[in-house]
Order: sequence, then structure tokens, then C-alpha cells
Amino acid sequence: MRERVPEPPLPDEITAKDLHPAARNELKTLSKENAEQVARHLAMVAQLVDDDPARAHEHALAASRRAGRVAVVRETLAITAYGVGDFALALRELRTYRRISGSDDQIALIVDSERGVGRPDRALEEGRGVDRAALTPAVRVALAIAMSGARLDRGETELALGELEIPELDPDRAFDWSPALFSARAAVLDDLGRTEEAAFWTQRAEVAASALGLDGEYDEIFVEDGLVEDFEDENVEDEDVEADDQPADADTTSDTGAETDSGAELESDAAESADPEEDPDH
Repeated sequence: MRERVPEPPLPDEITAKDLHPAARNELKTLSKENAEQVARHLAMVAQLVDDDPARAHEHALAASRRAGRVAVVRETLAITAYGVGDFALALRELRTYRRISGSDDQIALIVDSERGVGRPDRALEEGRGVDRAALTPAVRVALAIAMSGARLDRGETELALGELEIPELDPDRAFDWSPALFSARAAVLDDLGRTEEAAFWTQRAEVAASALGLDGEYDEIFVEDGLVEDFEDENVEDEDVEADDQPADADTTSDTGAETDSGAELESDAAESADPEEDPDH
């Protein structure tokens, strides 16, 4: 008999219906009572992840102890582990999630977690190991930003710029992922001392964010250098968190926001009508 770890309290008003239906659907192989509790914990993660990542992580851990073989649970735990800076746990959970679901939709987070544990070389290997043509545009953009960060970790600034030269880099159209991509490009150009071009892409990022109603609030997937030191390779294993229920077959993606189908056309009156550098698609 193993000792059960106390779970974080769940407010009475939080019910399974507060969880996205696609995620709830993955819990059908659990017993009714267990599925209810897991769903409530996952719903709490969704509510807390932005403002209180530590508490969100506690609820993700509680869900994983109850349903450790459900893909969305492992994915959620990986995301909260990343949010609290536990990159080793994030890697383990992301790899398990990928094994269960068969999906590469969290490849950017895998790459960035490798960066977080101080392994930019491994991060680049992970990113090169997927078929980018099979990824959605949003995932492909997130991967490009993460790969660019890994190049910066290695001091390869020109190659970091090259990682961002993808078809989605269109300064005249805005999708949900455009502000982060434009901003990442601006940052690398600034590192290269190409300040005029950096200013262009910074302005494009601001215009895109405004067109999308983001008011400049958007995420980038950069992990600061040196967050983790002396990390031992053997600490990252594809081990399952113990679960109290039967395994579940699942294939899911995280509900991280949908991209616009056609994008928003961006006006160029506040900046040059074309990128002042050469055509990025070389």
C-alpha cells in the first residue's frame, strides 16, 4: 500500500463541466468518480496557470496521480512543470505525452525544455527530428522560435536568424503567432547590430498585435541562459507517474488558442512597405 499524497483543495463551484469538452472526452476510460475529480483538477489548472503557476502545478500533479496514462493529463503536467521552471520534469512528461498521443504538437516545448536544462545541442537535435511540413503553422512557428533560441545559446547568431526564415514570416499579414515571430526576429537582428531592420520587425510586431487585439501582450518561448546548471543526463527518463486507474488511449492537442484561418492584412503606413533586408526565403 503506498501512501496517498494529499491533494490541493478544489472549490465547490468547480465542476467537470468547467473543463474543455475535448479534454473531458479523454477521461472516459476512468471511473466516473475519478474522471470527475481529474476534470476538476484540470479545470483548476486552466484557471490558475497564468496567475499562479505553482498552484496550477499542484493540481496538475494531483491529476497525474489519478490518471497518469491519459495524454492530456501528462501534457498538462508538462506545461505546468515548464511554467515553474522544472524543465527536467517537463521533458519527462512531454516525452511520455508524445509516446501516448503520437503527436508532435508540443515539440517546441521539448526543444525549449532542453534549452532550460542547458542542452542546446540536444534541443537542436530534437527540433530537426520532426517533419516540419506535418506540423500546423502555429506549431511550426513556435518551433522556429525555440530553435532560434537554441542557436543563440550556442552563440550562433546568424544561424539563429536563419531559423526564423520560414514561410510564416510575412510582415504584411497577422496571425495569432505573428507578433511573437516578428518580435523574435527583431531581437536577433538587434543582437547582430542591424538596428534599422530590428526596428522594422519590432514595429511589425506591434502592428500585428494591435490588429489582433492583443495590445502588445503575447508570449515568446525563450528560456533565459543559465537557468539550470550541472544537469545530469540520467535525470530525464521516460517514466510514468503512478496512476490509480486503467490506461487510456488518447490523441489530443492542447487548447492553447486557435490561429486565424486567413490572417489579418496589416497596413504599412507606419513603416516601410517592405522588409529593409533581403528576401528571407532564400
